[in-house]
Amino acid sequence: MRFPGSLFFLLLVLCLEGYGQTSPRATINFNQDWKFYPGDIQEASAANFDDTGWRILNLPHDWSVEAQFDENAAATTQGGALPGGIGWYRKTFRLPASASNKSVSVEFDGIYRNSEVWINGHYLGKRPNGYISFKYDLDRWLHYGAEKNVISVRVNNAEQPNSRWYTGSGIYRNVRLVSKNRVAIAHWGTFITTPQVTAANATVRVKTTVKTSRPGLRISIEYTIMDRDKVIATRRDPLYSVDTTALNTVDLTIPSPKRWSVSSPSLYTLRTRVFANNQLTDQEETTFGIRDFYFDAAKGFFLNGKPLKILGVCNHHDLGAIGAAVNVRAMERQLEILKKMGCNAIRTAHNPPATELLDLCDKMGFIVMDEAFDVWKKKKTSKGYHLDWDEWHKTDLEDQVKRDRNHPSVMIWSIGNEIREQFDSTGVAITRELTAIVKSLDPTRPVTSALTETVAEKNFIYRAGALDLYGLNYNHKLYKDFPVNYPGQKLIATETTSALETRGQYDMNSDSIRRWPKDGKTKLTGANPDWTASSYDNAAAYWGSTHEETWKEVKKYDFVSGLFIWTGFDYLGEPHPYPWPARSSYFGIVDLAGFPKDIYYLYQSEWTNTPVLHLFPHWNWPPGKIVDLWAYFNQADEVELFLNGRSLGTKRKQGEALHVLWRVAYEPGTVKAVSRKNGKMVLTREIQTAGPPAEIRLTPDRDLLKAGGTDLSFVTAQIFDKDGIPVPNAMNEITFNVTGGTLAGTDNGYQASPEPFYSPLRKAYNGKCLAIVRSPVKAGTITLTASSPNLLPKTITLISK
Repeated sequence: MRFPGSLFFLLLVLCLEGYGQTSPRATINFNQDWKFYPGDIQEASAANFDDTGWRILNLPHDWSVEAQFDENAAATTQGGALPGGIGWYRKTFRLPASASNKSVSVEFDGIYRNSEVWINGHYLGKRPNGYISFKYDLDRWLHYGAEKNVISVRVNNAEQPNSRWYTGSGIYRNVRLVSKNRVAIAHWGTFITTPQVTAANATVRVKTTVKTSRPGLRISIEYTIMDRDKVIATRRDPLYSVDTTALNTVDLTIPSPKRWSVSSPSLYTLRTRVFANNQLTDQEETTFGIRDFYFDAAKGFFLNGKPLKILGVCNHHDLGAIGAAVNVRAMERQLEILKKMGCNAIRTAHNPPATELLDLCDKMGFIVMDEAFDVWKKKKTSKGYHLDWDEWHKTDLEDQVKRDRNHPSVMIWSIGNEIREQFDSTGVAITRELTAIVKSLDPTRPVTSALTETVAEKNFIYRAGALDLYGLNYNHKLYKDFPVNYPGQKLIATETTSALETRGQYDMNSDSIRRWPKDGKTKLTGANPDWTASSYDNAAAYWGSTHEETWKEVKKYDFVSGLFIWTGFDYLGEPHPYPWPARSSYFGIVDLAGFPKDIYYLYQSEWTNTPVLHLFPHWNWPPGKIVDLWAYFNQADEVELFLNGRSLGTKRKQGEALHVLWRVAYEPGTVKAVSRKNGKMVLTREIQTAGPPAEIRLTPDRDLLKAGGTDLSFVTAQIFDKDGIPVPNAMNEITFNVTGGTLAGTDNGYQASPEPFYSPLRKAYNGKCLAIVRSPVKAGTITLTASSPNLLPKTITLISK
């Protein structure tokens, strides 16, 4: 959404002067009308710099994803084969004269990376960490009334490689302008805990930090807890400030509390109001949840007194075709897909997430492992965070914990992933320091670190004795002996599996498991490698295991409190086992476009009560080829397979088996699976041989969008034959055209697809591709048309309200 300067000024006046709202605090969305330049101009920090020719855009913005994939990108294919570089952002704004007695600050949720900020030519500071939220106070250098203000931001992501995955570049998270009175709650100054929870009552403890203009003021704080619009607890406390910071701690009681859980994520709102000399000076609303949980060395994880296996995935922060730029709907879609699979937990690998992701996890019922660092002082990449560790790690960790500690979804703090200080004595002191920082700000949650060194005597992070929870990456064969080797230690499988799949690709024989070597030569032999991995769950990275191998072990042992699979979604970068042109990962249960791979249905059959019968692969093969047909199923004893009406036998899962298999000579027609329990049919599934491609069908995940320019609809384009049968191997090139909205990106999930994400042309991959439609600023009708040579085109209509 773009506001003319005069309208934006009017909105600021209304908000800053408090018209139409009860709060004396004003929080302004500061995402609109920035100017961007892709390059380095040192003079751009000056207030009077001429930026007339710069591009105008709205935040969040990721400039890397707007480029073409490049084999020679400095970030390498590990970083998604996309460019970094240096970019500048500038925004011009005015403030009303009434704001001159306020405290005004700008809040950035995340800038990747090495950001430097100026206001009216005055240098405010630098933050190297690209994942940390931070703010700058602006009062000292602001102009009021008719005179304009200019905020300038330089972003330096040119020093590459600085990460082991795709990061994005730019101001890729949200920005706010905040105006408060001189007596107000400090930034992240509210901390809510629930130290006692029973069915009858819950104690809600609130710690508040108030910043004052001078000592000696008569201050009071009013606390009101609401369940939606209903007030259920209230209290007002006097507070005397002996200096410019005042601290207060209160306990409030909630009768018959609704407890937050993964199946019923109940939330409350705390309204905190600050009064100075009986005048209201600040108001803040904080969402929180009431729950109690603990980890047990023998029995695993308990939430609200009941055992619960943590069924989690690791996810990087990119959102596929739209890159790293934060979008609430894109994150919500990912979580919806995972929730339907039965997933109940997210590990924010390997960095602090967008706060909007935590908001969604609060609302949708996901447990979160909130992770801080991928490196400490010892490097993993030549230009990584290790260069900033000494100066910034304490501030960055403190800011992460203070920002995120009120989210009920956050139940584990992780201070690191596969940290190299595991292997030398420096790990002891750093582990103790980081754990102490976390505990000083939040003593209510356990601290872990994701470890790979499995010999206790050699693991210096473990030997520090500071971790509450042992986080083990991979090594699933060691679970059975863990209680003996680590007596009394609580265990979480922080990262597992690293299986490799490409949606819709099948390598026979399916029961031959491949551990893929580091250089990928197993697949690269031959003249025309296809850059794929089999979707049968029979390939894994050399350090990992298949999904079935891992899950069989996790489900056996109560003391394994849960797991986080690598990964929920494919992500940009780290395309093991392939070099260029592969540019995104093969690890996801769901591909980069958001299309589930076959393994998704294994987890759905194991992790949910939803009736499942998933039969695969497709039924288009060369005559006589021996094809392995798999079925994942639940809520049934057996599955019978039919080929063109002939029974090929009934199968039951034997022992620890998680699927059944038939080896069948292909003939065109129909294969059908029927699952039964106690002889009664539960589900049937059919797969038919498809003819040549004939038409495109478009299926939006949502056909009603919110106006405003940020909402998205993810539209699946699928190829069908003339009889309406999906064509599983269709690779037709499709052109998308949008009117009334914009095309935010296209994708097909193939890890080596060469088309840039911004292209309206996208080849279908194994029958499917994706168009992402962005809503317009104003309400109206959006049309999306998909066309392809020799296919019937398709048009759908979406509504923006």
